[in-house]
Amino acid sequence: MNGNIQIVKGHILFTKSPEAFTIIENGYIVVEGPCIQYVGESLPIEYEDYHITDYGDTLIIPGFVDTHVHGPQYCNRGLGMDMELLPWLNTYTFPEEEKFKDTAYANMVYTSFVNDLVRNGTTRAVIYGTVHLQGTVELMKAVADAKICAYVGKVNMDQNSPEYLLEDSNQSIVDTMQAILVAEQFEPYVRPIITPRFAPTCSGPLMRELGRLAKKYNLPVQSHLSENRGEIDWVAALFPKSKDYTSVYVDYHLIGTQPCIMAHCIHLSDDEIDILAQTNTLVAHCPYSNNNLSSGIAPIRKLLERGVPISLGSDISGGHLTSMARVLTEAIGLSKMKWAEVDKEYKPLTLSEGFYGATRGGGQFFGNVGSFEIGYEFDALVIDDSSLFDMNVRSPLERLERWLYIGDDRQIANRYCRGQQLSI
Repeated sequence: MNGNIQIVKGHILFTKSPEAFTIIENGYIVVEGPCIQYVGESLPIEYEDYHITDYGDTLIIPGFVDTHVHGPQYCNRGLGMDMELLPWLNTYTFPEEEKFKDTAYANMVYTSFVNDLVRNGTTRAVIYGTVHLQGTVELMKAVADAKICAYVGKVNMDQNSPEYLLEDSNQSIVDTMQAILVAEQFEPYVRPIITPRFAPTCSGPLMRELGRLAKKYNLPVQSHLSENRGEIDWVAALFPKSKDYTSVYVDYHLIGTQPCIMAHCIHLSDDEIDILAQTNTLVAHCPYSNNNLSSGIAPIRKLLERGVPISLGSDISGGHLTSMARVLTEAIGLSKMKWAEVDKEYKPLTLSEGFYGATRGGGQFFGNVGSFEIGYEFDALVIDDSSLFDMNVRSPLERLERWLYIGDDRQIANRYCRGQQLSI
């Protein structure tokens, strides 16, 4: 018998596509090492002698993927929610991020932050650190210790930033290269990602060098795009030679050369949407922060119809909750408000579309992740919703919907990432 094989049984729910759930009641998932070998209603005869972890009447769903989250802002969640983006950054975010020059402080915050991700069912994340190299290494350590998987980016900022966070342009590149090399120590849990904070805080020469690093080391890129109208005007003044905000990143080879995640993307022209679709740039939709910072409601249905791939992000601490279950239900709710109050042309998101965004939609950035298909890595949550009082018999899908809206981490009975059980 192969000791690398494990089998789990329960009510299995996942989304191969945004349009519908795949539901297998009392089904089996066979996992060999990190990857799924079989999913179905009955167990193939060749696996009958293996131990089965029978989760009974529970729900088994893919682990959540958070494609936009700021680890150093964890202590600030729930603060400054009556401000817009730029004042909020200067009042709360930048002063907090300065503290991460202290590696002991970074260690304590990042450990608590990552543990909170795990507790709430996030098994993959794309995370911003700070400008501090050693602080960012502490974030990598916290991810690896928790045995979840994450892209971790050392942030770059060499202009229009507080003096205490302002980097020398050359040193920013040197430290970024070092972070890329250090990340190798934490494989397979940590991967590096090129992370210019956003265009206003990065000079053209710095962004050009970051584009070269991304190409040289074959690394993805993450940044922010069109979150706030004041930000867009600022970018236009700073980069007058670029056609628009999106084109700034294109001009410096940060969009269109490597895999890329751009957060928010609320106020885009049709030309910019075309660029994102043509370059397969993944949009990280962050509904809580878009609401909290009065940024606007992203036109997610329009982006989807134009061929732009969509994922979801908690955007701690513009967003105030790490729970991706809550993020996906908020994304659905905001799309309803967009439809009802702004534009009847674009229908609201469905439950399956929201769920897809929080699992396979973001998981694609990691490869075969976020679904229970053969060859996919086994990231999973086991949901025991028996504590959610209900006198009625519900289908597995109805139970999942109730948990997403009214449940919390207390109903997550077990967590897996790459086939390994996680502890909290």
